[in-house]
Amino acid sequence: MAVSSSSSFEIKADPGRVMAGIAAVDRLPEWSGPHKTVVVETTHPDGRPHRVRMTVSIIGLHDEQVVDYYWNGDESMSWTLVESHQQHQQDGTYTLTATESGTRVDFTLTIDPKIPLPGFMVKKAQKMAMETAERGLTKFVEQQL
Repeated sequence: MAVSSSSSFEIKADPGRVMAGIAAVDRLPEWSGPHKTVVVETTHPDGRPHRVRMTVSIIGLHDEQVVDYYWNGDESMSWTLVESHQQHQQDGTYTLTATESGTRVDFTLTIDPKIPLPGFMVKKAQKMAMETAERGLTKFVEQQL
């Protein structure tokens, strides 16, 4: 059964800088603990990642995933799962909106595990993913880029 969640948070940087942080997909392991390895296999004509293979480990589950990324300038990015041993579905979206003090980031994530997991484990994994997106991306953009 698919489970969805969303969050909004602010980053003290303009949308272009925030999107540059998101587009640095190969650097995900620097700010997202569950991402162990990331390899960009293909890119869009503008150089942004398209097909990406990654190794992920969260709540004791290890997975190799292939995802396709789609970009809408510096306004939004979405991805969809192409291959996974542990999930039927994974879809995510970052939507960026300029604010007076930086950028509001709206993040949504839907996951559907292949193996039956207790609801609390699915929610824990999703909560960890949401917190990583907020804390990790914020720190990465504000301090690293």
